[in-house]
Amino acid sequence: MPIKKEVCSTGIEELDMKMSGGYPLGSTVLVTGCSGSGKTTMCMQFLFNGARKGERGVFFTITEPLFKLTKNLEGFAFYDKKLIESGMVNIIDLRIISERLGLDTEKYTVEDAGALLDILKDIADELDVKRLVMDSITALCYRLQTREMIRDFIFKLGTSLAVMKCTTLLTSEVPPQTFKFSQYEIEEFISDGILFLGDVERKGDLIRTLQIIKMRGTAHSRTKFALNISAQRGIELIPLLKSTEFESLLKR
Repeated sequence: MPIKKEVCSTGIEELDMKMSGGYPLGSTVLVTGCSGSGKTTMCMQFLFNGARKGERGVFFTITEPLFKLTKNLEGFAFYDKKLIESGMVNIIDLRIISERLGLDTEKYTVEDAGALLDILKDIADELDVKRLVMDSITALCYRLQTREMIRDFIFKLGTSLAVMKCTTLLTSEVPPQTFKFSQYEIEEFISDGILFLGDVERKGDLIRTLQIIKMRGTAHSRTKFALNISAQRGIELIPLLKSTEFESLLKR
């Protein structure tokens, strides 16, 4: 009888069903898509879902100030300010960390990147997090000055994440209307899974979509789904080919 692997729920019922219950425990998953595709919302839903189950999480941001992030979350039913106040969900601005370390917040040297990785690991260890999000790896790598530095940093990041033993989501920005998984075409190699958030045009409207490209360690669907973002449910998925439900998305 095959051994049933432990999983970490995504916080999205339909997505859990498409990959045997959730992300394989301890995996690193690349959540990739263009601006506005739902990456940050998906990651926050993942963290708050875990916090309600007693799993502490941390969200490292380098793209948005903390006040703006939390303000954008207030309209979602999954958001609970008490989980932040209790330390079950931690939101940390990497730009503030960089400033406190005396690093140039616009350009990192090899030493700077190494110091930042050490701090990330120390924070994750100290908080004893089970879920970790980095938003975004693209913005972080942008501060490195050469492709060689980016490659070295990403592989070191992969090694560090493996040691942390928490389930990690890394967001990656890609241009719209492209079937590309990362900006630097390296990030996918340290990832156990890839979720691609794209869009399709229907009657002049763009409908968000989600597709599981890979997910090591578990059986999963590769079907493309329509993705909707609602205040009540956060991220929700429906089969892309159900035209009647598709029409309802256009009206929301």
